[in-house]
Amino acid sequence: MRWHNVYDDPEQWQRQGPVATGLTRWVSEHLMHPHPDLGRPGPVCPFVRHTAHHRLLWAGLATESDPSATRMNAIVDDALDLYRRIRQEHPADARGTTVVTVFPALSSYGIVDAVHAARKTEVVSEGSMLGQFYPGCTVPGLWHADFHPLDAPYPMLVLRPMMSTDFPFLVARSEWLYAYFTHLAPDLPRPLRWKIAERMRIDGPAAELITALRAHSADEHAR
Repeated sequence: MRWHNVYDDPEQWQRQGPVATGLTRWVSEHLMHPHPDLGRPGPVCPFVRHTAHHRLLWAGLATESDPSATRMNAIVDDALDLYRRIRQEHPADARGTTVVTVFPALSSYGIVDAVHAARKTEVVSEGSMLGQFYPGCTVPGLWHADFHPLDAPYPMLVLRPMMSTDFPFLVARSEWLYAYFTHLAPDLPRPLRWKIAERMRIDGPAAELITALRAHSADEHAR
């Protein structure tokens, strides 16, 4: 695998082929713009313009056909190494650093969900998020249950910093909530963080009600 800084050398990234061009177009024409079904004003992703402007978006193409879960996990290992190294070497840019791994030849998207589920705890424990994107992904949006922000033109796994708006994605497990409070409220004593996490954990199907669990209002910005 080789990852490229998408906006540091756009021509080199575009030379990777039509998938590279399609990813950049999706970012600029979809994520950076409002959507009528989003449920709030502003662009679909309020952070990607900052990431692009500061040249903090890295992407790589895993072009082999239908890689195994073992192979995909090895690729995630490499992506995590890159992500950690960039954040350590450039701590001032840590808030915007994003690493996208695209699997354009994947025909069965269930493996994206499986690898995401297997690696989420590791990533969350470090104060980051691992997102699963693919065509037809039905994970509901924070602001509108029928808007699906993870529905993307290609199957992808995305590493990015944790934000305060990520609370609804972390309610199913106490260790995820503990990592959330550790990242957002590090001055709280550790035992208190655990107690809050255990009390706020949501079990069963209710944990999947992303939109209903949103804590922010439309005029509150994530951090």
